[in-house]
Amino acid sequence: MPPQDLLAPRPEGLYCPPGDFFIDPVRGVDRALITHGHADHARAGHAHVMATRETLDIMAIRYGADHAGQTQPAGYGEEIRIGDVTVRFHPAGHVLGSAQISVEANGLRIVASGDYKPRPDPTCADFEPVPCDVFITEATFGLPVFRHPEAAGEISKLLRSVGRNGDRAHLVGVYSLGKAQRVIRLIRDAGYDKPLFIHGALQKLCDYYQEQGIDLGDLRPATVAAGSRGDFAGAIVLGPPSAFGDKWARRFPDPLIVFASGWMQVRARARQRGVELPLVISDHADWDELLDTIGTVAPGEVWVTHGREEALVRWCELSGIPARPLHLVGYEDEGD
Repeated sequence: MPPQDLLAPRPEGLYCPPGDFFIDPVRGVDRALITHGHADHARAGHAHVMATRETLDIMAIRYGADHAGQTQPAGYGEEIRIGDVTVRFHPAGHVLGSAQISVEANGLRIVASGDYKPRPDPTCADFEPVPCDVFITEATFGLPVFRHPEAAGEISKLLRSVGRNGDRAHLVGVYSLGKAQRVIRLIRDAGYDKPLFIHGALQKLCDYYQEQGIDLGDLRPATVAAGSRGDFAGAIVLGPPSAFGDKWARRFPDPLIVFASGWMQVRARARQRGVELPLVISDHADWDELLDTIGTVAPGEVWVTHGREEALVRWCELSGIPARPLHLVGYEDEGD
């Protein structure tokens, strides 16, 4: 079977003809397999959704219990037959519940990575390399300039700044799913046991992570009442980046703006956002990790999607690995 007969790009997303399903479709379809809960991959309005239990729970939190006509949980490694193909979900290491999806038929295996991160993360299952004939890899940071430092070192920068600026509130921009909980856990692992204050937009997902056994410590609402600005001097406050441009952020005492993202390696982006302390903490593979993963998986062919496609395709070709860009649209970098 030619690989394109098993999975092929369509305007809705990656489509599997023999199984009659889409992977991470960008519009409503009859049957969708979802890699993880970020909004650019997990959308409401499908007739039937298959995903890990955690991803289904996250979709229900974000979109409501009726986000799909029917839902079906898939356990990691579980063999599931759909039409003429076998599918399995494997840990992707991106956020809680994130998965790569392997699709097999007639001796051919294609693995769609979704978004993934090979380095360990205490808030989700570790990435699992899956040998395959075709590997569909993301390329969010698919340029040699992107080499992410160790996250613990970035958190040390934050805590040193907190120690030096005890009169200021540190406002840390984090996306609500995955990045917020990972940064909180990293702060705890660094020995910081004081209360952390969170924007209301983070509350439900942080509560869910806690319910799943991921200890985030003492979290309190980042609510500033009249006359209480000084209560947040020296505090760490976490919220979505979108909140930092409105009056919520200005309520805190002399706020020091922090942002945790792989994009903070691009200093121009930090300046544009008014970030005083950029933390390069990414939930995606960097350039070296993309190359290492391809080497470990050892596919016969690589398809590259959403990100810096051309550079990674070129590297594969120079390495003797057939590769092509998929040019899928509708996938952003919400998780980073």
